[in-house]
Amino acid sequence: MKLLFLTSTRIGDAILSTGLLEHLRQEHPQLDVTVACGPAAAPLFAALPGLKRIIMLDKMVFSLHWLRLWLLTIGTFWDLVIDLRNAPATFLLGRRQRRGMPRSGGDILRIERIAKVLDLPGIVPPKLWTSPREDELAKQFLPDGGPILAIGPTANWQAKTWRAENFTELVERLTAPTGILPDARVVLLGRDDERPMAIRLIESIPEDRRIDLVGRLNLLTAYACLARTTFYIGNDSGLMHLAAASGVPTLGLFGPTLESLYAPWGENTGIVRTSVPFNEIFPPNFDHRTSDSLMDSLTVDMAEAEARALWQRCQESRPVDRSESVN
Repeated sequence: MKLLFLTSTRIGDAILSTGLLEHLRQEHPQLDVTVACGPAAAPLFAALPGLKRIIMLDKMVFSLHWLRLWLLTIGTFWDLVIDLRNAPATFLLGRRQRRGMPRSGGDILRIERIAKVLDLPGIVPPKLWTSPREDELAKQFLPDGGPILAIGPTANWQAKTWRAENFTELVERLTAPTGILPDARVVLLGRDDERPMAIRLIESIPEDRRIDLVGRLNLLTAYACLARTTFYIGNDSGLMHLAAASGVPTLGLFGPTLESLYAPWGENTGIVRTSVPFNEIFPPNFDHRTSDSLMDSLTVDMAEAEARALWQRCQESRPVDRSESVN
């Protein structure tokens, strides 16, 4: 079965779409997949079983990137085209079936809209695929040895970034003797170009407990690392969705974005948002390129309370290890 899968430029949206691929892969073990997406998201699919090709779509003037996509795919007759961007070019391809993103439903979780592409009865959880190399690197970066608190202190625009001093205080509280992760190691994650945003936080973590991976990992290695951590806290970002997909308990921090659309997905996830509501948070003449943080009404007390509540829920839902009950 030949599948053309057109997904997002944004990392977070692309991660949310991976559940569809895993669903189809389970239904069709011999699936032959071509993925088309933006350059930032392309590394997510590098280890996808059945991958034939990744087409990276750089935005071009006059929307010529869609013409390029058509030229690169017109020579194949596709069994199924899944188009999560509703590109006109995919209507012109030879195919048995085409499924696009529903036009309605913009007020529900993005991951719910994605499930509707195939009329699935429920949400398909995101799923990423790693190679042995990424798994081995993760073991080297994060060796066994006690709990690890993962922090995602950056985002793609400053307005939705919680300030470094808030993260510093929250880390101190959560790793204190009375915290949820006493004496935990702290791993910091982010892109290399985001390092200036994170440097104050990095330097505030005691060196003997600090694991600084900002700018050192590709996406799949970051995913493998996150799967080895104990708890994740971070801004609304692609990294937050990467953490949730890895299965680590994930707390997302929200302010000038809507958790009703982009909350992390999974049983072990939660959110905390600013006390200033979304419809009141933006100043006049807001410009995301120049705005300072709009997260200041989210206090450390609020974030700590939600972290503790999520941790408690996760502990209560853990399967009982009967060997621990044997006297």
